[in-house]
Amino acid sequence: FKDIINYFDDKDLLIFNDTKVFPARLYGNKEKTGAKIEVFLLRELNQENRLWDVLVDPARKIRIGNKLYFGDDDSLVAEVIDNTTSRGRTLRFLYDGPYDEFKEKLFSLGEMPIPKHILNRDVEPEDEQRYQTIFAKHEGAVVAPTAGLHFSRELLKRFEIKGTEFGYVTLHAGLGNFREIDVEDLTKHKMDSEQIIITDNVVEKVNQAKKLKKNVCAVGTTVMRTLESSVSTDGYLK
Repeated sequence: FKDIINYFDDKDLLIFNDTKVFPARLYGNKEKTGAKIEVFLLRELNQENRLWDVLVDPARKIRIGNKLYFGDDDSLVAEVIDNTTSRGRTLRFLYDGPYDEFKEKLFSLGEMPIPKHILNRDVEPEDEQRYQTIFAKHEGAVVAPTAGLHFSRELLKRFEIKGTEFGYVTLHAGLGNFREIDVEDLTKHKMDSEQIIITDNVVEKVNQAKKLKKNVCAVGTTVMRTLESSVSTDGYLK
Protein backbone atom coordinates (compact mmCIF):
# COMPACT_ATOMS: atom_id res chain seq x y z
CA PHE A 1 0.00 0.00 0.00
CA LYS A 2 2.91 2.34 0.66
CA ASP A 3 3.43 2.54 -3.13
CA ILE A 4 0.18 4.52 -3.47
CA ILE A 5 2.34 7.63 -3.28
CA ASN A 6 3.60 6.87 -6.82
CA TYR A 7 0.16 7.70 -8.21
CA PHE A 8 0.16 11.29 -6.92
CA ASP A 9 2.10 14.43 -7.77
CA ASP A 10 2.63 17.99 -6.58
CA LYS A 11 -0.63 19.85 -5.85
CA ASP A 12 -2.77 16.70 -6.08
CA LEU A 13 -5.32 16.55 -3.25
CA LEU A 14 -6.25 13.77 -0.80
CA ILE A 15 -9.52 14.20 1.12
CA PHE A 16 -9.92 12.29 4.42
CA ASN A 17 -12.81 11.79 6.84
CA ASP A 18 -11.73 13.09 10.27
CA THR A 19 -14.64 11.62 12.23
CA LYS A 20 -13.70 10.03 15.55
CA VAL A 21 -15.05 6.72 16.86
CA PHE A 22 -16.45 6.70 20.40
CA PRO A 23 -16.89 3.66 22.72
CA ALA A 24 -20.37 2.82 21.46
CA ARG A 25 -20.90 -0.76 22.64
CA LEU A 26 -22.25 -1.28 26.17
CA TYR A 27 -23.55 -4.28 28.08
CA GLY A 28 -26.36 -3.92 30.56
CA ASN A 29 -28.80 -6.06 32.51
CA LYS A 30 -32.55 -6.00 32.17
CA GLU A 31 -34.52 -5.19 35.31
CA LYS A 32 -36.04 -8.12 37.23
CA THR A 33 -34.71 -10.88 34.94
CA GLY A 34 -31.07 -9.72 34.90
CA ALA A 35 -30.78 -10.82 31.25
CA LYS A 36 -27.60 -9.55 29.57
CA ILE A 37 -28.37 -7.02 26.83
CA GLU A 38 -25.97 -5.46 24.33
CA VAL A 39 -26.68 -1.79 23.70
CA PHE A 40 -25.04 -0.17 20.68
CA LEU A 41 -25.11 3.63 20.86
CA LEU A 42 -25.79 5.21 17.46
CA ARG A 43 -26.29 8.91 18.11
CA GLU A 44 -27.33 11.35 20.79
CA LEU A 45 -30.81 12.71 20.15
CA ASN A 46 -31.19 15.21 22.99
CA GLN A 47 -28.41 16.31 25.31
CA GLU A 48 -30.63 17.84 27.99
CA ASN A 49 -32.91 14.80 28.30
CA ARG A 50 -30.08 12.25 27.85
CA LEU A 51 -31.85 10.64 24.88
CA TRP A 52 -29.95 8.23 22.62
CA ASP A 53 -30.77 6.29 19.47
CA VAL A 54 -29.49 2.72 20.00
CA LEU A 55 -29.59 -0.87 18.75
CA VAL A 56 -30.28 -3.63 21.26
CA ASP A 57 -29.57 -7.35 21.16
CA PRO A 58 -31.50 -9.53 21.78
CA ALA A 59 -34.21 -7.08 20.74
CA ARG A 60 -37.21 -9.34 21.42
CA LYS A 61 -36.62 -9.01 25.16
CA ILE A 62 -36.62 -5.22 25.20
CA ARG A 63 -39.92 -3.37 25.25
CA ILE A 64 -41.04 0.17 25.94
CA GLY A 65 -40.94 0.84 29.67
CA ASN A 66 -38.15 -1.66 30.41
CA LYS A 67 -35.16 -0.44 32.40
CA LEU A 68 -31.56 -1.43 31.80
CA TYR A 69 -28.78 -1.25 34.39
CA PHE A 70 -25.12 -0.66 33.52
CA GLY A 71 -21.92 -1.08 35.50
CA ASP A 72 -20.95 -3.54 38.22
CA ASP A 73 -22.81 -1.41 40.75
CA ASP A 74 -25.75 -0.57 38.45
CA SER A 75 -24.60 3.06 38.65
CA LEU A 76 -26.20 4.00 35.31
CA VAL A 77 -29.83 3.32 34.44
CA ALA A 78 -31.68 3.75 31.15
CA GLU A 79 -35.36 3.47 30.29
CA VAL A 80 -36.71 2.37 26.90
CA ILE A 81 -39.12 5.04 25.67
CA ASP A 82 -39.63 4.12 21.99
CA ASN A 83 -39.20 1.43 19.32
CA THR A 84 -37.60 2.79 16.14
CA THR A 85 -36.87 -0.37 14.11
CA SER A 86 -36.90 -4.12 14.80
CA ARG A 87 -33.64 -3.72 16.75
CA GLY A 88 -33.72 0.04 17.24
CA ARG A 89 -34.79 1.70 20.49
CA THR A 90 -34.74 5.17 22.02
CA LEU A 91 -33.21 5.20 25.50
CA ARG A 92 -33.47 7.87 28.17
CA PHE A 93 -30.57 7.65 30.58
CA LEU A 94 -31.56 8.51 34.16
CA TYR A 95 -28.64 10.54 35.46
CA ASP A 96 -28.98 13.58 37.71
CA GLY A 97 -25.40 14.93 37.53
CA PRO A 98 -23.92 17.46 35.09
CA TYR A 99 -23.79 16.54 31.41
CA ASP A 100 -19.99 16.21 31.33
CA GLU A 101 -20.14 13.73 34.23
CA PHE A 102 -22.85 11.74 32.47
CA LYS A 103 -20.90 11.57 29.19
CA GLU A 104 -17.74 10.50 31.01
CA LYS A 105 -19.68 7.81 32.89
CA LEU A 106 -21.39 6.55 29.74
CA PHE A 107 -18.18 6.29 27.72
CA SER A 108 -16.28 4.70 30.63
CA LEU A 109 -18.81 1.83 30.54
CA GLY A 110 -18.56 1.43 26.78
CA GLU A 111 -16.04 -0.35 24.60
CA MET A 112 -14.74 0.39 21.12
CA PRO A 113 -17.20 -0.93 18.50
CA ILE A 114 -14.77 -3.10 16.58
CA PRO A 115 -16.42 -5.38 13.98
CA LYS A 116 -16.32 -8.59 16.00
CA HIS A 117 -17.87 -10.65 13.21
CA ILE A 118 -14.83 -9.81 11.07
CA LEU A 119 -12.03 -9.83 13.65
CA ASN A 120 -13.51 -12.76 15.59
CA ARG A 121 -12.11 -11.61 18.94
CA ASP A 122 -13.01 -9.53 21.99
CA VAL A 123 -12.05 -5.90 22.42
CA GLU A 124 -8.51 -5.17 23.62
CA PRO A 125 -7.27 -1.99 25.38
CA GLU A 126 -5.11 -1.17 22.33
CA ASP A 127 -8.25 -0.90 20.18
CA GLU A 128 -8.89 2.57 21.59
CA GLN A 129 -6.00 3.74 19.39
CA ARG A 130 -5.97 1.03 16.71
CA TYR A 131 -9.61 1.49 15.69
CA GLN A 132 -9.06 5.18 14.96
CA THR A 133 -7.51 7.01 12.04
CA ILE A 134 -4.46 9.13 12.83
CA PHE A 135 -6.41 12.26 11.86
CA ALA A 136 -9.56 11.45 13.90
CA LYS A 137 -10.79 14.69 15.42
CA HIS A 138 -14.58 15.13 15.59
CA GLU A 139 -16.32 12.59 17.84
CA GLY A 140 -19.47 10.95 16.55
CA ALA A 141 -18.66 7.77 14.59
CA VAL A 142 -19.75 4.26 15.54
CA VAL A 143 -17.65 2.73 12.78
CA ALA A 144 -14.21 3.84 11.62
CA PRO A 145 -13.81 5.18 8.07
CA THR A 146 -11.90 2.05 7.11
CA ALA A 147 -9.96 3.36 4.11
CA GLY A 148 -8.36 6.02 6.31
CA LEU A 149 -6.97 3.38 8.69
CA HIS A 150 -4.34 2.43 6.10
CA PHE A 151 -2.62 5.82 6.25
CA SER A 152 0.28 6.15 8.71
CA ARG A 153 2.03 9.31 9.86
CA GLU A 154 5.11 8.24 7.92
CA LEU A 155 3.12 7.84 4.70
CA LEU A 156 1.43 11.22 5.11
CA LYS A 157 4.85 12.80 5.67
CA ARG A 158 6.06 11.30 2.38
CA PHE A 159 3.00 12.72 0.63
CA GLU A 160 3.72 16.10 2.22
CA ILE A 161 7.35 16.07 1.01
CA LYS A 162 6.13 15.23 -2.50
CA GLY A 163 3.85 18.28 -2.43
CA THR A 164 0.52 16.46 -2.24
CA GLU A 165 -2.07 18.43 -0.29
CA PHE A 166 -4.65 17.26 2.26
CA GLY A 167 -8.22 18.22 3.07
CA TYR A 168 -10.60 16.96 5.75
CA VAL A 169 -14.37 16.51 5.82
CA THR A 170 -16.52 14.96 8.53
CA LEU A 171 -19.21 12.31 8.10
CA HIS A 172 -20.55 10.48 11.15
CA ALA A 173 -21.78 7.15 9.77
CA GLY A 174 -24.80 5.82 11.63
CA LEU A 175 -27.62 3.29 11.49
CA GLY A 176 -27.47 2.86 7.71
CA ASN A 177 -24.24 0.91 8.06
CA PHE A 178 -26.07 -1.76 10.06
CA ARG A 179 -29.46 -1.81 8.36
CA GLU A 180 -29.99 -4.94 6.26
CA ILE A 181 -31.60 -4.70 2.83
CA ASP A 182 -34.66 -6.92 3.10
CA VAL A 183 -36.75 -5.72 0.12
CA GLU A 184 -36.73 -6.90 -3.49
CA ASP A 185 -37.37 -3.39 -4.83
CA LEU A 186 -34.37 -1.26 -3.81
CA THR A 187 -36.40 1.94 -4.19
CA LYS A 188 -38.37 0.82 -1.13
CA HIS A 189 -35.26 0.41 1.04
CA LYS A 190 -35.20 3.09 3.73
CA MET A 191 -32.03 5.15 3.68
CA ASP A 192 -30.89 6.91 6.85
CA SER A 193 -29.64 10.47 6.98
CA GLU A 194 -26.01 11.17 7.87
CA GLN A 195 -24.49 14.34 9.24
CA ILE A 196 -21.75 15.81 7.06
CA ILE A 197 -19.50 18.82 7.58
CA ILE A 198 -17.54 20.48 4.76
CA THR A 199 -15.59 23.63 5.59
CA ASP A 200 -15.03 26.57 3.26
CA ASN A 201 -11.34 25.69 3.31
CA VAL A 202 -11.98 22.24 1.80
CA VAL A 203 -14.38 23.65 -0.79
CA GLU A 204 -11.70 26.11 -1.88
CA LYS A 205 -8.99 23.40 -2.02
CA VAL A 206 -11.09 21.00 -4.09
CA ASN A 207 -12.27 23.65 -6.54
CA GLN A 208 -8.75 25.01 -6.97
CA ALA A 209 -7.37 21.52 -7.64
CA LYS A 210 -10.05 20.93 -10.27
CA LYS A 211 -9.26 24.25 -11.98
CA LEU A 212 -5.59 23.24 -12.13
CA LYS A 213 -6.66 19.82 -13.47
CA LYS A 214 -5.02 18.07 -10.51
CA ASN A 215 -6.14 14.74 -9.06
CA VAL A 216 -8.69 14.91 -6.23
CA CYS A 217 -8.84 11.60 -4.34
CA ALA A 218 -11.72 10.82 -1.96
CA VAL A 219 -10.27 8.39 0.60
CA GLY A 220 -13.12 5.97 1.23
CA THR A 221 -16.84 5.81 0.54
CA THR A 222 -17.78 8.19 3.38
CA VAL A 223 -15.68 10.94 1.79
CA MET A 224 -17.10 10.12 -1.64
CA ARG A 225 -20.68 10.41 -0.33
CA THR A 226 -19.83 13.70 1.36
CA LEU A 227 -18.32 15.25 -1.75
CA GLU A 228 -20.98 13.91 -4.13
CA SER A 229 -23.70 15.38 -1.90
CA SER A 230 -22.18 18.84 -2.22
CA VAL A 231 -21.42 19.16 -5.94
CA SER A 232 -23.23 21.88 -7.86
CA THR A 233 -24.41 21.63 -11.48
CA ASP A 234 -21.13 23.10 -12.76
CA GLY A 235 -19.15 20.22 -11.23
CA TYR A 236 -17.60 22.24 -8.42
CA LEU A 237 -18.21 22.04 -4.67
CA LYS A 238 -20.54 24.61 -3.20
